[in-house]
Amino acid sequence: MAKTKPGKKDLDSYTIKGTNKIVRPGDCVLMRPSDSDKPPYVARVEKIEADHRNNVKVRVRWYYRPEESMGGRRQFHGAKELFLSDHYDVQSAHTIEGKCIVHSFKNYTKLENVGAEDYFCRFEYKAATGGFTPDRVAVYCKCEMPYNPDDLMVQCEGCKDWFHPSCMGMTIEEAKKLEHFLCSDCSSDDDAKRSLNSFPVSPSIEAKDEDIIERLS
Repeated sequence: MAKTKPGKKDLDSYTIKGTNKIVRPGDCVLMRPSDSDKPPYVARVEKIEADHRNNVKVRVRWYYRPEESMGGRRQFHGAKELFLSDHYDVQSAHTIEGKCIVHSFKNYTKLENVGAEDYFCRFEYKAATGGFTPDRVAVYCKCEMPYNPDDLMVQCEGCKDWFHPSCMGMTIEEAKKLEHFLCSDCSSDDDAKRSLNSFPVSPSIEAKDEDIIERLS
């Protein structure tokens, strides 16, 4: 069993300097970057410990933003999307600026309002190789892109696929006013069967039945 190093003790919590916010292992935090022009780093606190001088350190597991990954930011990445990496580090607790919440992708898509401290994660990222887990996801629309929760999509009442208004030659405003939507493939079918009065305006995260996938690696 691993022993705590001499002179160090594990802490159950840490109060962020200048605030009344309490951080505990398992919490997600915003950490001050060395370059003040950059946004704060996001990390999950794994362990909190203090040395004999009461200097508090945190062992963290970093989240990467898409632009920090090898592949860079892609069209389907959300503005608040993060990747949980396999990169661990030890930092001074004084670099913690605040707390945040990293939601699952499913829970994030259900938020009524996305706050400044709300993020989401649907992939784990291997920092050394640039690999992702999972390495493929369902794709939608005729552009065959994974779902970006920042983009409005509409569901075809015929085939049940989801489409970007722009890919269908519509503005977002026009799409929001629609009571019924049929994609170009289904619009030539018999309209008499269409009796639905409304349709949802964001896809659920469940993959489609069709085996259409987007490789990420």
